[in-house]
Amino acid sequence: MVRRRTLVLAALAFGALSLWAGAATWFIVFRDEALARFMERQGAMQYAYEERVSALRARLDRVATQKLLEQDGVETRLADLAGRQVALESRQAMLMGLAEQAGASGLAGEDGAGLPAPLAGAWPARDARVPAAPSSPPTPESLGLRTDADGLAPAPSPGATARMAMLEHALDGFEARQSLAVGRLAASGRSEAARLRGVMAETGIDARRFAAARNGGVGGPLVPAGSGPFETAILQAQRDLGERDTLRRIVGILPLRRPMAADGGLSSTFGYRSDPFTRGLALHTGIDLRGEYGAPARATAAGTVTLADYSGGYGNMVEVDHGHGLVTRYAHLSAITVAPGQAVAAGQMVGRVGSTGRSTGTHLHYETRVDGEPVDPQRFLRAGARLASR
Repeated sequence: MVRRRTLVLAALAFGALSLWAGAATWFIVFRDEALARFMERQGAMQYAYEERVSALRARLDRVATQKLLEQDGVETRLADLAGRQVALESRQAMLMGLAEQAGASGLAGEDGAGLPAPLAGAWPARDARVPAAPSSPPTPESLGLRTDADGLAPAPSPGATARMAMLEHALDGFEARQSLAVGRLAASGRSEAARLRGVMAETGIDARRFAAARNGGVGGPLVPAGSGPFETAILQAQRDLGERDTLRRIVGILPLRRPMAADGGLSSTFGYRSDPFTRGLALHTGIDLRGEYGAPARATAAGTVTLADYSGGYGNMVEVDHGHGLVTRYAHLSAITVAPGQAVAAGQMVGRVGSTGRSTGTHLHYETRVDGEPVDPQRFLRAGARLASR
């Protein structure tokens, strides 16, 4: 029994020793492979982690770059808006100057003489048809936008983007209104200039006679104001309005008033007629206007009295020199109320209607002379009536 038990114990010990030896042998044999697999798994996990970190870093870089680009875009847009604002303000100054030129004083000449009462209303101090210039252009600040770089967020908010779009739209509209206003001012100047040319044509007077009545710039340093479409339109509008103003000054010099505030019409016209004394054909150098004895005879334009005395067949006569070769005469007066060398304004009384000199009845003999030659006064009176009926 004892031996058998010893054998069993020995067998158990041998089995345990074999198991330990097998396990040790397996560990020794397969340890490197297990470690290799373990290290491989660890390396794969680290690589995946590093890949994820790299992807996140690249994404952050892209976001940061996008933010910087958006920031630059906001600053660029605001800089563009500020530049457009400055340009529009400069254009607005040009437009305001043009509007002032378009609304300049009416037909009063350089000496301050105006037109007769029937014509005075035709020349308002400011033409009602002249369009009002647009108000000042909108600014970025007016829409809550800041133009300093420090005040901008890294990315524009939707509200700021919308406000910038609103401002761009407002500036576009303001620019369009400025161009439209320039066009209207130029059209107004051209229209009135054409009408005044018609008045000049009615009188038969060449505008070149009045070169001294033209005015404009005579020099100064060159400060270019641009050469874009708007500046070109401004320049053309200034030329149109300048021509209109020149014609206004010229027309203001012409004797367009009627020499009597209320007359009874023509009793004799200009030209050849049967002389009331000889009954032969004779040249009548003026027109005869019916009027009551003592009625005021008035200067038809501003000028200087060159003769105020009895003058043969004219009887009591006043002659007024209006410059540029234009002279008017008022004859057969019962009284003379001015003196030679006296400056008279348009509409000022120069004498009273009568029948002195070679006259058969009370009337006013009225003449207009150009370079000493008599011309039909009705040409000027018709031109004055045309001007008054605007």
